[in-house]
Amino acid sequence: TYPTITLLIGVLFMGKTASRREIGALLLSYAGIGLAFTHDLQLASDMGPVLLGGAFVLGSAVSYAFYQAGSEPVIRRLGAARFTALAMLVSTVATLAHFAATQPLQALVQPAAVYGHALGMALLSTVLPVFMTSAAIRRIGAAPTVLIGTLGPMLTIVFSYWLLGEPLSLPQMAGAGLVLAGVLLVGRR
Repeated sequence: TYPTITLLIGVLFMGKTASRREIGALLLSYAGIGLAFTHDLQLASDMGPVLLGGAFVLGSAVSYAFYQAGSEPVIRRLGAARFTALAMLVSTVATLAHFAATQPLQALVQPAAVYGHALGMALLSTVLPVFMTSAAIRRIGAAPTVLIGTLGPMLTIVFSYWLLGEPLSLPQMAGAGLVLAGVLLVGRR
């Protein structure tokens, strides 16, 4: 939902206005979230973890939306590569500080295969996508880039069902469809 939250940030903090189409997109997206979330709440024997997980997902979406909304002017000023390098440096320092505060240094002693897998994941799942996203924002703007990025969660749903055997229900698919419809409606010119 970060595309719709990015829209809300523009309206609330950047003096932009929302059209009827954009308001409709917000309503579609949040109806979809409500449908999928209500389904998960009905299946849960303990609602606490579902509510906590939902809060973490919402917090993540809000923080990423602020990042996306604020990055376009900075990327245009600094350039995509420099902006991305600075953003990754900040996140690396934060991650290392968290590790130092919560883990003993002996936890760094791992088999070579663990370091190989970590390096592959870092390059393929973090470094390359982040640089590509910043380059896309510079070339086509934040809004189209965010819309293309909505394919990620949809593919995650498909792959979690297909590869991991996670259950997929009709309310979850309908909710995902409503969210996707709302995001596509925001991006439609």
